[in-house]
Amino acid sequence: MADISVPMTQGTIWKRITFFALPLFLGNLFQQLYNTADSLIVGNLLGSHALAAVSSAGNLIFMLVGFLNGLSLGAGVVIARYYGAGDTPRMQTAIHTTAAMGLAASVLMTAAGVGLSPTILRWVDTPEAVMADSVTYLQLYFWGSLGVVMYNIFVGILQAIGDSKHPLYYLMISSVVNVVLDLVFVALFHWGVAGAAIATGISQLLSAGLCMARLLRTRESYRLSLRAIRFDWPMLRQIVRFGLPSGVQNSIIAFANLVVQANVNAFGEMAMAGVGAYSKIEGFGFLPITSFTMALTTFVSQNLGADDRQRAAKGARFGVAATVIMAAAVGVGVFILAPQLIATFDSTPEVIRFGVEKARTSALFFGLLAYSHAMAAILRGAGRAMVPMLVMMLFWCIVRVAFLWVAVPLTQSIQAVYWVYPLTWLCSSATFFWCSRGGRWMREH
Repeated sequence: MADISVPMTQGTIWKRITFFALPLFLGNLFQQLYNTADSLIVGNLLGSHALAAVSSAGNLIFMLVGFLNGLSLGAGVVIARYYGAGDTPRMQTAIHTTAAMGLAASVLMTAAGVGLSPTILRWVDTPEAVMADSVTYLQLYFWGSLGVVMYNIFVGILQAIGDSKHPLYYLMISSVVNVVLDLVFVALFHWGVAGAAIATGISQLLSAGLCMARLLRTRESYRLSLRAIRFDWPMLRQIVRFGLPSGVQNSIIAFANLVVQANVNAFGEMAMAGVGAYSKIEGFGFLPITSFTMALTTFVSQNLGADDRQRAAKGARFGVAATVIMAAAVGVGVFILAPQLIATFDSTPEVIRFGVEKARTSALFFGLLAYSHAMAAILRGAGRAMVPMLVMMLFWCIVRVAFLWVAVPLTQSIQAVYWVYPLTWLCSSATFFWCSRGGRWMREH
């Protein structure tokens, strides 16, 4: 694994990106285990009804968490720039302002998540049969917002300076704890979906605490001091300038996905469970690609901070090629193994049918999705977060929602819901390709 004392402005490009992305991949793998463990245990022990309730919560969680994660991405870009430039005083100011922002956001997210859960679940036409369990799961999840938000804040700081190793260790620990608590609370104590949510909340608090301890104990330039946590308003404006577009982008996409979820819900509990199981599989399958795109943002940020544009461009080209090739390979595997993969979550034949149909509509187009994510990551690292925000807002929200409003009533088929993703991935990829011609993203930095 990469030595975190060496910035990404030095060393062989493909090695620096790959060995930074590898622990990110393993860390994201364990992160994905949080919700997947809930789904596996709930689906197998409590049945399709409970699995549908947990699955329906995913997009609402991402809508609220995604906005805050976007802000933490902006903070990571700022911190990486100052780290790459060797400007320790400004990096310290950015780190402590980011921590203050996270604490304030935790309070807001708890209030919003707990208060809005029932209303939004009704907006997306969650069936009454699963409404009570869905509300319970979501509200308990958001009571643990402090762990969710601060974990992402602290990991963002560590990744900005090139440390993807320690977050991996902490996620391994907390993921094992999550699985154990899931089994205890659901199988032993019979707490139902509430037990799954409580297990996730405790595990996320644990991972946040371990990350914070690392930042408090280190003697490196990025050390965190509790006494120094406060808002620096000029720095906060800079963080928001870089992070707000990503946060808005995440929330808008999540809102569009809530509309998609509402259309899935209209086809009943079996469709909800099958599509929800597929979503977990897609999440796992896309982890290598997500990890590479995260590495690309840090790589581009640090090298542009060090004013090495040629190195930034070479790394971007390698990252795009690697993500697209990996995504294509993953897509083929998901397409072939879809029945067996869906059955691990729920062996009900109708659930498997819905999940397999969704998988075999989307999987072979994963390369388009990877290209869009890679270009968005590069542009964010270059400080041009407005471009991916506008592209994804247009195609992954406006076009996606408009397509569903027209196609679903006309066809009365869930296939229209399945096809909305590949079609909008194609549109966003074509637009990113046009925007990036000739390295325009770097020249305009």
